[in-house]
Amino acid sequence: MKEEIEALRERARRIRVHIIRMAGVSDTHAGGSLSLAELTAALYFRVLRWDPAQPRWEDRDRVVLSKGHCIPALYAAFAELGVLGQDEILKHLALDSRLPGHANIKTPGIDATTGSLGHGLAMGVGMALAARGDKRPCRTFVILGDGELQEGSCWEAAMAAGHYKLDRLVAIVDRNHYQAPGHVDTEGLMAVEPLAAKWESFGWAARNVNGHDLASIVGTLESVPFEGGKPSAIIADTVKGKGVSFLENAHAHYSRLNEEQTQAALRELGE
Repeated sequence: MKEEIEALRERARRIRVHIIRMAGVSDTHAGGSLSLAELTAALYFRVLRWDPAQPRWEDRDRVVLSKGHCIPALYAAFAELGVLGQDEILKHLALDSRLPGHANIKTPGIDATTGSLGHGLAMGVGMALAARGDKRPCRTFVILGDGELQEGSCWEAAMAAGHYKLDRLVAIVDRNHYQAPGHVDTEGLMAVEPLAAKWESFGWAARNVNGHDLASIVGTLESVPFEGGKPSAIIADTVKGKGVSFLENAHAHYSRLNEEQTQAALRELGE
């Protein structure tokens, strides 16, 4: 297990390297993508029933990136998996690219078109219900931002998931504490805490995890469902911009790095 965790740490490092390279050529959401590196590595390189050679395999686990603007994290994982070319991801946001600024189902490996916050969990509920109806073994993982939980549609979907006892549905909250207006917990913004208790009140089983501790992440993901007959919510405490000192906890909605910043970030990441 120790060797496997070390391998996942290297995958997370490589995911961050790809994100920084994308941020060096486009105005992208680097901070919120960097906070997802370990979660993305754990999902795609350990936990998911997912075949990179068959990204449309019908019995695959589904991933809905509800915080769709942080799509560079998935592009980076797909580059490591060979689903996308490592040179191709540097065309992120180019006019002739198939890698837009938000998740799009036309891109290989993407299961849902997202970007308008608050919709992803409802899509995940629909996928989980469809899988149950079709008697397929696939699970559905929905990655949400913490500020996104200010959207009432998230809680309507959470209520539906609890009602239908969708225990093959997993919500992962990237609790990096930042959204477009600033810190999520700023006075005057809609309070999201107490998060675990809120999920539980809607019929979910909830757990908190350090979103950068791969051993804890893997153990938690491999424990779902936490309770039979209940969907599972994972609240992952993360750092926006994790891995690059000048991006950590920085209130930057978009990040376009100049050449000096790009090289400095890559050096911090061991490139």
